[in-house]
Amino acid sequence: MTPADDSPHETRLSLETAAPSAEAGEGDPDAAPYVGQRFPTHDAAYEFYSGFARRCGFSIRRHRTEGKDGVGSGLTRRYFVCHRAGSAPAKPLAGATRPQRNRSSSRCGCQAYMRIGKGADAGGPLPQWRVMGFSNHHNHALLGQDKVRFLPAYRFISGADRDRILMFAKSGITVQQMMRIMELEKCIEPGNLPFTEKDVRNLIQSRKVEHDEDESVDLLRMCKNFKEKDPNFKCEFTKDANNHVENIAWTYADSVQSYELFGDAVVFDTTHRLSALDMVLGIWVGLNNYGRSFFFACVLLREENQISFAWALQVFLNFMNRKAPLTILTDQNVCLKEAIEKELPSTKHVLCKWLIEARLPSWFGANLGERYKDWKNEFDRLYNMDSTVAFDLGWNDMVNCYGLHGNEHIASLFASRNLWALPFLRGRFTAGLITSPAVSKSTNAFIQRFLSAQRHLANFIEQVSIIVTYKDQAGEQEMMRQSLQSISLKTASPIEGHAAAVLSPYAFSKLQDELVASAQYASFHLEGSIFLVRHHTKEAGDCSVTWNQREELISCCCQMFESSGILCRHALRVLTALNYFQIPDLYLPVRWRRTQPPPSNNLNGAPHHPEGVASERVGALQSMVSTLVSEATKSHERMDLATQEVYLLLSRIKQQPVSMHVSGESVSRLQ
Repeated sequence: MTPADDSPHETRLSLETAAPSAEAGEGDPDAAPYVGQRFPTHDAAYEFYSGFARRCGFSIRRHRTEGKDGVGSGLTRRYFVCHRAGSAPAKPLAGATRPQRNRSSSRCGCQAYMRIGKGADAGGPLPQWRVMGFSNHHNHALLGQDKVRFLPAYRFISGADRDRILMFAKSGITVQQMMRIMELEKCIEPGNLPFTEKDVRNLIQSRKVEHDEDESVDLLRMCKNFKEKDPNFKCEFTKDANNHVENIAWTYADSVQSYELFGDAVVFDTTHRLSALDMVLGIWVGLNNYGRSFFFACVLLREENQISFAWALQVFLNFMNRKAPLTILTDQNVCLKEAIEKELPSTKHVLCKWLIEARLPSWFGANLGERYKDWKNEFDRLYNMDSTVAFDLGWNDMVNCYGLHGNEHIASLFASRNLWALPFLRGRFTAGLITSPAVSKSTNAFIQRFLSAQRHLANFIEQVSIIVTYKDQAGEQEMMRQSLQSISLKTASPIEGHAAAVLSPYAFSKLQDELVASAQYASFHLEGSIFLVRHHTKEAGDCSVTWNQREELISCCCQMFESSGILCRHALRVLTALNYFQIPDLYLPVRWRRTQPPPSNNLNGAPHHPEGVASERVGALQSMVSTLVSEATKSHERMDLATQEVYLLLSRIKQQPVSMHVSGESVSRLQ
């Protein structure tokens, strides 16, 4: 007899039940069940069968119970079955009041089971349960020990872990951070906790206080209060059928102005959640001409799906005068990828390496063990390769070497390699956000600061403003420090002096490194406008440089300028060989210069000066600033005085109203 049908008496283990043990009524606890085996209770029989199932690679569930003749003698028979026994329950017809989750069932009619019955032994004090039937024949593949632990029956959160998770949630720590902290506390490898990130999110959601309406009101009240303080503050939102805030996004006037100059490459980080509201937290940031991370906008989304992400991208464009970035850098998220393809068709999509790297320990740490560090070094080597062909060959070798065939994460990374691996990103402008480890680390640290704001939920939006303002002030001080410090020239090339006078110290340091390295290369004129640039010792790695003398256009096959806006060593070697004393103006981009033109608010990109501020007045101001820098550098006392006074002046200027015009429509907008 095999219980292939389902029963309303079926029960499942919850995440909070204790871990199953292998203690049996009699015999070796590591052995398989057998007909006639005795157990003092039906729970003991269940625990024994559950332990056997876990060792084999499946889990079980309680299926059906029966009483003697169905009349008043209590429970006399029980059935335990494989978790894949039976078939999926039929879904209600269309029009049912309760929405149904669109997910497939794992049940496939498996016939594995154990049936126990209760009867009195001769001379025994109490009735015992005996195995009356047993079958271990499965119609599906059994799981290995590295995967069977992820079955719901074997995932559990102990009381101590539950309390600790809820404490972490109140303090604003992300689920990924919670998992890593608890792994370190328990001294186990990443990915080996007896529960998953999804289990933690479900626990937090189940304990979440049901105050959605109050929270929605608080969010809008925060925005309205902030708009009263800053009329240029921008906010848009949507509400659901219950009049609760579903999505909300906001930005500040300074962020809109800076986007005009530095919005060519934007990071959109959606890997964090606002635990107190159980909403996805998305943050747009960029990089200014001094290498400082800059805040553009923020969004909270109730759902993490393609529709919500599409709304967020539409609102972001509304905030930024419908000006789309050249490149957007994100996490590996299918829904977000689809939204970008729809809403930003002309924008190049790139995956942030540092967001991918944050997931690598949980993806591969448990599988690779002590070899993980060596694998990570090989992953980094492949990431920085020059050739796409060499990358593909090296990737196959890496998969073979570490036995990663069939690994879903490896397959996903390889399928999306054109979005994250450097050999496939040559020529895509990213402003150095992915090629410079220091910039990536700084940008990631900047984003992490926003997570601390949720500890003060009552003033969350104002707390974000404080973080942004603090970062802006620190950035202004750093920019002033860089501008006032003396530049150290490392070569006798006139090109270096010209670049130092035009570029910001951050950008100049990048170009200076390339100029110094160019001395190790030789330039050979092949024919027409083609030059071959070769390292004096390396046989491989030659680069082809094209030089159009009439139009002063230069390009290199390495495409470094197209990717970062900084000329490469190969192009600089050719310019030096041609006796150029200055870099052509086209290759000193505005976004990397010391002085920036006023941001444009019209769509065609032409400079616009509000209230009749003529270009002559802007030029006069720039002249005075140059004189200020020249005089301040003559002594430490002058430098300290200039820094202090300019900082105060900037604070006063920021308090003056700015007339801003934003085009585009939205669902709801604070007035």
